Amino acid sequence: MSKRDYYEVLGVSKDASKDEIKKAYRKLAKKYHPDVSEEENASEKFKEAQEAWDVLGDQQKRAQYDQFGHAGQNAGQGFGGFGGAEDFGGFGDIFDMFFGGGGRRRDPNAPRKGADLQYTMTLGFEEAIFGKETDIQIPKEETCDTCDGSGAKPGTEPETCSHCKGAGQLNQEQDTPFGRVVNRRVCHYCQGTGKIIKDKCNTCGGNGKVKTRKTIHISIPAGIDEGQQIRVSGQGEPGENGGPAGDLYVVVQIRPHEFFQREGNHIFCEMPITFAQAALGDEVEVPTVHGKVKLKVPAGTQAGKTFRLKEKGAPSIRGTGHGDQHVKMRVVTPTNLNDRQKELLREFHEIEGNEPTEEQSDGIFSRMKRAFKGE
Repeated sequence: MSKRDYYEVLGVSKDASKDEIKKAYRKLAKKYHPDVSEEENASEKFKEAQEAWDVLGDQQKRAQYDQFGHAGQNAGQGFGGFGGAEDFGGFGDIFDMFFGGGGRRRDPNAPRKGADLQYTMTLGFEEAIFGKETDIQIPKEETCDTCDGSGAKPGTEPETCSHCKGAGQLNQEQDTPFGRVVNRRVCHYCQGTGKIIKDKCNTCGGNGKVKTRKTIHISIPAGIDEGQQIRVSGQGEPGENGGPAGDLYVVVQIRPHEFFQREGNHIFCEMPITFAQAALGDEVEVPTVHGKVKLKVPAGTQAGKTFRLKEKGAPSIRGTGHGDQHVKMRVVTPTNLNDRQKELLREFHEIEGNEPTEEQSDGIFSRMKRAFKGE
């Protein structure tokens, strides 16, 4: 059976760059690798792609192939050793994809940091403003106290796996048309730990960890905002082989307030006032998270006018000052007027006239008239 064109095998054009060829090869190698592919003839397709890459990935071999085709290729050339990834068809790339680190063994007994945990906490509006001290309970794994995390019954010790000699991996050699290939797999006798536990701990069942609910004290800083998180060092899952524990991240959610709204360190609210207060002016009490404060409303205040209460907002989480509170005036139109109130308003309307003065309207009516006239 004649060989297929190498460019056709990789699905690239004859003027494709080396990066394009390498990308196509990696895609096919990952798809048809015998350790992961369940497709029919995957092994043959993998070898075919590997052979195509070995030729087209080498500038000199590619030039020879472009001139003479398959007849110009030396079947025994380039497959005699494993001096580098390029020498055996880019197998370093394959190890990177499936095993990590170019096939380098990771010591199963090396210390490893435990996994991080996340906890979502809901706070009231004022709790986020002023902070609080609180306790939370989280489900997590803890090192087994009975066996001190070894997984072995007290008085016994885990033994080195006799199959992988403690490496946690087994090597499987395979002869191919391109040389001898070594596949490295996790040892199924010890599940990659490099140890065998014959007498398992009765408490943890040989796992070395037990599931529990742990109470942790949390300090919520004043001024924390929606979506921010607090890192509690060392309160995640326990580490492996004496490695450090992971961290706990507490993510904050804040319940909305019925009167206040918050944007960063600034607080916003609407203050209802009567028509008479807006027209004649008044001094009103405004709620803030720091208590009530008096605000002078000047005569002639228009609806929507906003006043700033300096440093009456939320504190900076970094401890540098406070935001402000912005108070928007909402003039409430009276309803259910009695006869006397209606009479006084009619009298006021007659005295005032049908249109607001230029000063009262802040120029808006003049602009509206010009718009109607097309000016």
